[in-house]
Amino acid sequence: MLSMYGLVMNEALKILQRKRLWVVVLILLVLVPIFTYAQFRATLDNQKQLGTTDWKVSVRQSINDTTNRLSSTRIPEDWKKLMRIRIQQQQYYLDHDINPTSPNGVTFTRDFMSNAVSLFIPLLIVIISSDIVSGEHTGGTIKLLLTRPVKRWRILTSKLIALFLFVSAIVVLTGIIAYAISGVVFGYTGWAYPVLTGFQIQGEEVNTEGVHVLPQWLYIMMEYGLSWYACLAVACISFMVSVLVRSTAAGMGVMVSALIAGTILTNMASAWESAKYFFMVNLQLTDYLAGTLPTIPGLSLTFSLTTLGIWSVASLLVAYIVFIRRDVY
Repeated sequence: MLSMYGLVMNEALKILQRKRLWVVVLILLVLVPIFTYAQFRATLDNQKQLGTTDWKVSVRQSINDTTNRLSSTRIPEDWKKLMRIRIQQQQYYLDHDINPTSPNGVTFTRDFMSNAVSLFIPLLIVIISSDIVSGEHTGGTIKLLLTRPVKRWRILTSKLIALFLFVSAIVVLTGIIAYAISGVVFGYTGWAYPVLTGFQIQGEEVNTEGVHVLPQWLYIMMEYGLSWYACLAVACISFMVSVLVRSTAAGMGVMVSALIAGTILTNMASAWESAKYFFMVNLQLTDYLAGTLPTIPGLSLTFSLTTLGIWSVASLLVAYIVFIRRDVY
C-alpha cells in the first residue's frame, strides 16, 4: 500500500501536469506589472495635482474632499458612516506623523494583498482546486482511482494535502512577485516602516486606545497569514464542489459565481445583516487588521474566522461522505 507521502506526491504531480499552477504564475506576472504601473501613475498624478510630494498635503486634501462629499444628499447613510470613520483614521495618521501610503515595494505588496484577498486571489485558488476531483471524471480515470487497493479516505486526504500545499505556494508567490516587480518602480525598502493597527470601530467613532505601531514586515506577516486562512477556506469549499460536481467547468462556474456574488452582496446588500453568514463576505480578513469598518453589520474578526472555519469543516465533511460512498460504477 502506498504511503501518504507517495499519494501526496502523486497528486502534486497531477496538478503540475495540468499546468494550472503555471497559469496562475503567468496571470500574476501579467497583471502585477499593470497594477504597479497604475499605482505609479496614480501617485504621479496626485503629486502633479497637488504640486508637492509632501504626503501630509495629500492626506489633508483627502480629508477635505471627503468632508465636502458628506454634505451630498445622494450618498447613502451607510457610505457616509464609512467616510466619517475614514476621516478620523486619516487625521490620526496626520497627528502622529505616520504616512499611511508610503510609496515603496513593501507597501505595495501589503496593499496588493489587502485588495486582492476577497476576489482576485480566491479566483486563482479556484483555478487550481476546481478539477482536483472532478478532473478524474473528465479524464475518465475515476474508476481506476476508486478501484485501487487504497482506502478512499486516504486518496481524498492526499488530494486535500496537495491542494493545501499549492494554496500556500500561491499565497507566497503572490507576495514574492508583487514585491519583486513593484520594487523595481518604488524601491525595495520599507520593511521597518511603521504601520498603525488596532483601530476599533464603535458606532461612528474610532476608538484609538488600542492603536499601536508595528514594523511593516510584521504587519505583512499577519496580513498574509489571515489571507492564507481565507484562501484555505475557499480551497475547502471548492474541494467539496469538485467532489459533488463531475464537470470541471461546472465546478469552476459555481465557485466563480459564488465569489462574484460575495462582492455584489458586500456592495449592494450592506443592510442585509443575514448576509454575514455567507463565506464570501467574510474573506476580507485584512480589513480588521487595518481597522476598516465592515460593510455588513455584525461582522468582526472572531466572527469571520469562526464562520470560515465552520464552512471549511462542513465542506470537508460533505466531500468525504460523498466520495467514500460514491458508486464507482
